[in-house]
Amino acid sequence: MTVLVAGAGIGGLTLALSLHQAGVPVRVVEQAERLAPLGVGINLLPHAVRELDELGLRARLSATGIETAELAYYSKLGQRIWSEPRGLAAGYRWPQVSIHRGALQMLLYQTVRDRLGPDALRLGAKVTGVSQGAEGVEITLADRSGASAGSLTGTLLIAADGIHSTLRGHFYPDEGPPIWNGAILWRGVSEARPFLTGRSMIMAGHERQKFVCYPISDAASAPGRQVINWIAEKKFAPDHAWPREDWNRPGDPADFLPDFAGWRFDWLDVPGLIAAAQAIFEFPMVDRDPLPRWSHGRVTLLGDAAHPMYPIGSNGASQAILDARVLTAEILAQGLTEAALVAYDAARRPATAAIVEANRQNGPEQVMELVEQRAPQGFDDIEAVVSRATREATAQGYKRLAGFDVETLNARPPIVQRPTGAA
Repeated sequence: MTVLVAGAGIGGLTLALSLHQAGVPVRVVEQAERLAPLGVGINLLPHAVRELDELGLRARLSATGIETAELAYYSKLGQRIWSEPRGLAAGYRWPQVSIHRGALQMLLYQTVRDRLGPDALRLGAKVTGVSQGAEGVEITLADRSGASAGSLTGTLLIAADGIHSTLRGHFYPDEGPPIWNGAILWRGVSEARPFLTGRSMIMAGHERQKFVCYPISDAASAPGRQVINWIAEKKFAPDHAWPREDWNRPGDPADFLPDFAGWRFDWLDVPGLIAAAQAIFEFPMVDRDPLPRWSHGRVTLLGDAAHPMYPIGSNGASQAILDARVLTAEILAQGLTEAALVAYDAARRPATAAIVEANRQNGPEQVMELVEQRAPQGFDDIEAVVSRATREATAQGYKRLAGFDVETLNARPPIVQRPTGAA
């Protein structure tokens, strides 16, 4: 009666902890031979932090990352378009946390080892095939060289193996590669002086050129400085040659730094922040079309394997965490059954498909594009360009769509009703 999980990313590890909390045996397999704190920064929205809080991880999250207090949009000239409080400052009962993705993954990984034991996670094993029977599933495994690494059996299989999911490909063999929208992201982490509130997340620019940054740690090597995550984005022609996405692909500042050379504002030195990066990674912005279903018998998809989306609105990791918790709740309600997977599919697939589509329309960042269209040379009064009502409606509409408007989140009961005495 074991649940098998393919993939030890944020979604897969959160699912393992959630199932363990619910008293359900779980085994995780991961193709990497070792887990290391790779990647750059991500944001965890309050509805995701709430779920990690339910797993007893809130204090460690806040100690590792930064509790975001403000989100602000700016024009390419550094003029403020819109700002709003975030997390606790906005009235949520849970913070928004900006954190290094690798640090979060390692926190989850170590917690899985501590709570489930080291044998619960098998590294260096890639899922190469799956078969189903009346009582369960069997997966075949291979090591890094492609040699057979045996097989495992379980009652259910959850594919949390990312945007290039082997198991998604098993059920949708003709889907093809991820869909590129023409944008390239260059991402990095730099040490610099705090900007604005010291806990602000900013987005500046417009649809064709944008800069995003936010602090992810106070543990800088020098006093009075922070570790700041940043993303520089440019859009190219549809026929531009682009490489397969890979978080570890080195990026060359010569490809984009000249485009941001003039972005020196009195509150942020964008080219200086880019130049101070410890490393730069290049990543084409891709997603996939929503699927007609995730669940196939005793197998279902989760996280980026189910609903890869553009990194707009800070939703990718947060939605994977919500997937894990809703799936756990359905398993608690209906047991390790196909019905539980169908109910999870019905709850999560339409919700995430709506976010995928909204992100393709620029999500809450569309106010930046409106300003670029209406006032490309700058403005004296933002109200004359985009009304406050429009700016506020855009922000609130996206929160409702993504499931984290303040009133709804604070009022709803926990997703997972923990068994008495559970950790």
